[in-house]
Formats: sequence, C-alpha cells, structure tokens
Amino acid sequence: MDREELAAWLRLTVTPGVGNGAARRLLACFGMPQAIFAQSAAALQQCVSDAQARALCAVPPTWQALLEKTERWLSGADPQGPAHAIVTLGDSRYPQTLLETPDPPLLLYLMGPAHLLAQQAFPAGPCLAVVGSRNPSAQGSENARQFARALHGAGLSIVSGLALGIDAAAHEGALDAALTGAGVAATLAVVGTGLDQVYPRKNIDLARRIAASGLLISEYPLGTPPLAAHFPKRNRIIAGLSQGCLVVEAALASGSLITARLSAEQGREVFAIPGSIHAPQSRGCHALIRQGAKLVESAQDVLQELVIPARRVAAPVPGADAPPPARVDAPTAGAAMDAPLLAALGFDPIGIDALLARTGMDTAALQVALLELELAGSVARLPGGLFQRLARG
Repeated sequence: MDREELAAWLRLTVTPGVGNGAARRLLACFGMPQAIFAQSAAALQQCVSDAQARALCAVPPTWQALLEKTERWLSGADPQGPAHAIVTLGDSRYPQTLLETPDPPLLLYLMGPAHLLAQQAFPAGPCLAVVGSRNPSAQGSENARQFARALHGAGLSIVSGLALGIDAAAHEGALDAALTGAGVAATLAVVGTGLDQVYPRKNIDLARRIAASGLLISEYPLGTPPLAAHFPKRNRIIAGLSQGCLVVEAALASGSLITARLSAEQGREVFAIPGSIHAPQSRGCHALIRQGAKLVESAQDVLQELVIPARRVAAPVPGADAPPPARVDAPTAGAAMDAPLLAALGFDPIGIDALLARTGMDTAALQVALLELELAGSVARLPGGLFQRLARG
C-alpha cells in the first residue's frame, strides 16, 4: 500500500460523522478511497447525507498527524521484534470470516511475527473465541488456560480480548502450547485501543508474548485511548474471526454474552462451561445453555462440533481427548488425609467455619492441611477468607 492509498484509507476512517456503514456504501459506489475524495459533494450525496458529503469534502484536522504517526509505526518496527501491518477491506489478506459479518471494520492494524504478516496476515487454520469474566474464580481461570492449551494443541488459534481474567488465561494457555507450523498463530488478541498502547497495563508482558507468537489486532487508529464504548464494539471482531465461541465464566450482565450473541447471529457455534449454581460467574453460562449453547466439559466436546482439518487433530496435547481430571490427592506428606479434605471442600468457594463443621478437624490442623494443598496447587486461597478446590489436568 503506497502513501496515497494509506492516506485515503486513514482519511475515510477519521472523517467526522462517517461511520463504517456509510464508508462501505461509498466504497461500493466509487471504488477505492482515493476515488471517493475525488468526487464533488453532489456526487457524494447519492450515497450519504448532505452533512456527511460536506464532511468528506473537508480535510479532518487530525488526519495529517495520524498519517505521519502511522507511517512511522509501519516503518519503525524493530527488525528483531514483531512486525507492523495494516490490512484494509479491499486487501486480499482480509479474513473472509470477518468480511462476511454485518459490520466488518474498514481496516485492521496488526502486530505479530514478520513471517506471518508477510505470508498471509491471518492464520490459515480455524479460530475459536474463548471469553469470560474479568473477575473469574480460580477454577474458571484454570479451565480457560487448560481448554485453550488443549484446543490450540489440536490446531485452533485462540481469539480473545486481552482483558484481565478469562481472556488473559486463555491467551496464556494457547501460548503455553504454541505450535510452530506455518500459518498457525497461537492466539489473536483483539484490543479496544490503538496498537501503540496496551490496556490494561497489567497485561503488557502478555501483549509482548502474543506479538511474538500470535497477533495483536485493532480497528482503532494509533493513539486511541481505552474508551469504554470501544470494548463491546470490538467483540464483533472477536466473534467474526472465529468459527465458534467458548464462554468459560460470565455474569448475566457480561460483555462475553455480547460476543456469544454475535457468534450465534453469525451462525457460529456457541459453547459454555457450566459451573456452580451458587457462583455469579456461572449464571451467564447457564443462561446460554438454556438458550441452546452446547454444554462442554472437555476440549474434545468442542472439537467434535467444529470442522477441524484432520492434519490439525493428529497430535493433540494432553487434555484434548478428555475432561481435566480432578485431583483427589496432592503430592505431600499428608496425602492420606488430603482426599477427605478435598472431598469436604467440594468445588464451590468455602470458608474455614464451614470446613471445620464438615471435617471435624481442629482449626490448627485444618490450616496446616489447607496450606499444604495450596502449595501443591490443589487449592486456591480467595479473598474474604475463602478456599476453592482446583481441578487440574
């Protein structure tokens, strides 16, 4: 893409009052963006309103600075680090699954391995969205990590939103199982800011890992801050890039349910992991299941519903063929007494008083046993003095 073409695409995206829908009508009428800006206001009014036509005939005040910033970003990538690229709606590399959605972005900013961006920009294989709560339970985070690890090991690229909680755990699980085959990106992170910044800042190291083994994706111009309205909007891209959507944990008023709804509307599969009837984070998943989402207990449940090329499934990682087994003991000196304690814990968060009543142990012995299980990775200590048993593969 030469400078003139880049300038025209950027101008189209930042013209005030001209959204994606109006821009697509203009492209359908006149072809490439350069042709749009060569039209008179009268000609433009055939496709858009009078106000939009006038806006298109004026140069946006932010356009020149954005063009210069974008050119520096495209040419200034570290040769030893991730590459930078822009894919437009008219580019043959634009993902077909996203192109077929009702509201495809005009352009996508990309950051990822140079070989991937040079070859095709987007993964050749299927993708699965894995989304959920920003405040998950310890078990929810572990489930997201295990499912993403197993599913990427079976050849799926994992798509999520780089948020705290389930999103981050899903990205991490895919990175842990990163494949090296051509065209296989470990994970795709669709963000709600410009790619010259990371939000939340806590995930800056994770974003660097994704840029090295997957893709960071944004429709927003460089310099765009983390505005609240951008995050629900970017969910349509997460859904549009994916063959299906797995919701790990979600409250009833969760952005993850937006992604699931968009996936269903686009004819994609929707999966949900059930949880405790007492956990607010499970209610969104239970609602999805009541509405027809597929209840899943293992990665294999997802793989059986999706059309995955046989060559991708040939060597799944452990955990892809069966649900993660619950650990009934822990490798500690007190293993003999751990099994009854784990049984008493169940899988819901529980406090010390309830455990004392269930086990009949004295407080000191119970505290010691819980500490041993926590160190062994079988139990998580939660805020509020609660404990939760972890099922691990």
